[in-house]
Amino acid sequence: MSEGRRAARRQVLQVAAKLLEEGGSEAVSTRAVAAAAGITAPALYRMFDDKDGLLAELAAYGFETYLAEKREALALTPDNPVADLYRGWDLHVDFGLRHPAFYMLMYGTVQPGRRPPAADEAHALLVRLLRRTAEAGRLRIPVEQATRVIHAATTGATLALIGEEPSHRDLTTSARLRDTVIASVTTDRPASSGSDLASHALALDAALQTALSTGVPLRDTETALLREWLQQLAG
Repeated sequence: MSEGRRAARRQVLQVAAKLLEEGGSEAVSTRAVAAAAGITAPALYRMFDDKDGLLAELAAYGFETYLAEKREALALTPDNPVADLYRGWDLHVDFGLRHPAFYMLMYGTVQPGRRPPAADEAHALLVRLLRRTAEAGRLRIPVEQATRVIHAATTGATLALIGEEPSHRDLTTSARLRDTVIASVTTDRPASSGSDLASHALALDAALQTALSTGVPLRDTETALLREWLQQLAG
């Protein structure tokens, strides 16, 4: 795709995003978007095929915006993986409440196997935070399981708050759920030497996952066996 076409596509997405924020997904008709962007309907169809294609691109645009905000905010905090989990939860909920129509499009219309690349990157960011937590000896359960628990709880809390009237929202609900969920998957402090075999096993498993990306000379069968042993030790 040429730079000019990419810029035109981006401009249309920005126009559609404004309509989405103001009126929800019902306001994002191909006719309304074409008129607001100053292009013809056929030109819009050439860019996105149909309304479903446009909404899918809008969801990806929302994930890109969310991911950029989250990365910038986390870069400003001290290097503390558990504190980043708390901060990441609050950033997620805050984004959803500031952009409810976008959030509903991003998380309320999910289809298996059809996540935009930016959604995968957002998921990978959570995995990296939890892997760092495990490497610090602060994780109670395997990274994959902790990722599912936190993702489900954070998304559920945000969707529940979006569904309430703004004047009746109680944000302490999110804070209490955050504290309960994160406390259930992390330890209070790094385990002392030899005192917590499970935490040490999870830390080694997380370190192995990180090392594998740098080319550790282990065959797939060896890696699978080692990870199975570590996860058995983790309980």
